This record gives sequence, C-alpha cells and structure tokens, in this order.
Amino acid sequence: MSESATTTVVERKDDDRHYEILVDDRRAGLTAYRDLGMQRVFYHTEIDEAFAGQGLGTQLVQQALVDVRASGMRIVPICPYVAKFLKRHDEFADITDPVTPDALRWLKAELG
Repeated sequence: MSESATTTVVERKDDDRHYEILVDDRRAGLTAYRDLGMQRVFYHTEIDEAFAGQGLGTQLVQQALVDVRASGMRIVPICPYVAKFLKRHDEFADITDPVTPDALRWLKAELG
C-alpha cells in the first residue's frame, strides 16, 4: 500500500489581492489584503471546511508574512487570525504596525 504525497503551495494573487494556499492544485484557503502605501493590511483569512484542522491557516499566514518581509513592506493585522498568529510569532514584530482607527476607516472605504 502506498500513499501519495500531498503538494501544498502558497501563492500571491496580486490581481485578486490575496494569498491562497493550494493543496494538490485545489484552493484550500486564502488571506485577503489591501495595500496602503508600504503597508499590507490583512483583513480576512479563511480555510475551507474540507481542509480544517490541518495547520493550513498557519502555513498560509506564515508564508504570506515572509513574502511581505521580502517585498520590504509592513504588516497591519486587522484580520483576527493574522493578529493571533503574530502574537505567537514575534519574528515579525519588527515589520508589524498597530491597527489604528485611521487604518480601519481606510479599509472600510476601500472595501465599500
């Protein structure tokens, strides 16, 4: 009996303004953002129920934040999942900005 290996990939989709995690080429979840100058404002993360409990949310957010660092941008964690991740992973503290009322107003206007 042989098991096939699962392929998991995180991709940034600039046109859709989100990162998505693919499991065997099937989208399992995403974390959505909008850019405000040099800040990448994360506002929503979701993992499809069929993929729940596999640690994919953590993998998705970690790889997204590594990409943000590599691009020279900063993180604004409006999304509760991203904020919770950052509390457990202080290696991103140097590029994390606080959520401010101005950022919340801007995001509300941006999303309509």
